Amino acid sequence: MDTVFFEVDETERNILLDLYGDIDYDTTVDTLNDSNAAKYADVRIISCFIYSDLNAEVLAKLPRLKFIATRSRTFDHIDLEYCDRHGIAVANVPDYGCASVAEHVFSLLLSLSRHIPQAAQSVREGNFSSLGLRGFDLHGKTMGIIGMGAIGMRTARIARAFGMEVLGYDIRPEHFTSEHGLSYADLAVLLRRSDIISLHVSSVITASILSDREFGLMKDGVTIINTSVGSSIDVKALLRALSSGKVAAAGLDVLPDETTIHEEAECLRTSFSAKHDTETWLTSHALFHHKKVIVTPHIAFCTKETVEGILRATGENIRSFRNGHLVNIINTPSAQALDAMPKILSNGNAAVSSTSRA
Repeated sequence: MDTVFFEVDETERNILLDLYGDIDYDTTVDTLNDSNAAKYADVRIISCFIYSDLNAEVLAKLPRLKFIATRSRTFDHIDLEYCDRHGIAVANVPDYGCASVAEHVFSLLLSLSRHIPQAAQSVREGNFSSLGLRGFDLHGKTMGIIGMGAIGMRTARIARAFGMEVLGYDIRPEHFTSEHGLSYADLAVLLRRSDIISLHVSSVITASILSDREFGLMKDGVTIINTSVGSSIDVKALLRALSSGKVAAAGLDVLPDETTIHEEAECLRTSFSAKHDTETWLTSHALFHHKKVIVTPHIAFCTKETVEGILRATGENIRSFRNGHLVNIINTPSAQALDAMPKILSNGNAAVSSTSRA
């Protein structure tokens, strides 16, 4: 098969059929990984989500591969250097889920502020007492938003609707738009003043933004929400802050190494310890069971509307490639590879519409 979509469930398969019945493709629920890559040695185009591990070893088993369409904004699951060297263009979906992610911030926040999981479990057990379930109002609190892109701005608007004061910080302060009572603050000021801190940082940020030093600047009893990038929080520092009471609660939709964290057997492999910090992996597991923490499995984006939009954009990325154009490209494949594109594709001349990393 010329094109294969990985990590596709039945609902997504039906959406693809409705949108792109004219494209010759196959789908599978499986991730693409080292154990099954050889099965797909003849494919030229693949589409995956973040749980496929497209490292150099896997990609080397796909000698005819020329295009990867990841159905995500992030791309740290793909070895871009290998793709550059071997003439494989990589496209992402740079903008999606603005509303769904911002709304999930408040799903997590309200669940924490009103002890919703505990209350629901208590009722299931026949206990209708409110003992231990006293929450706090969002109205009147200060929310600090780190990363004031489209999702951060939408989160800020929702916070204002709750009657919250909003402080925003971004590494590009010139991009900050003050509206509806939003105020820009230096990071240290934001950390000191905020009752609730929500992270909305780019996937290109690899270092932890919140570690021991930053937690030390925060108010006692702060609430942390992260729906952006797992590595933006040092989870070992977070666990220490939860234990000391500096952080009262945390809502996490993302964690470091989340592509392997759900596989218990992974930590037993020699290759795992070579690529991953086992202590971080174990700390993430500890957070799963912490009574002050809610962890969701990277579902902030996962609504009917957003998933359909992602599939639509991915299909258009593939269609553009087939027609000799590169759109939403996040790597820089070699010039020789670009020159060869007309020979690879069924029609058209290669034209680069975007080669900037999103």
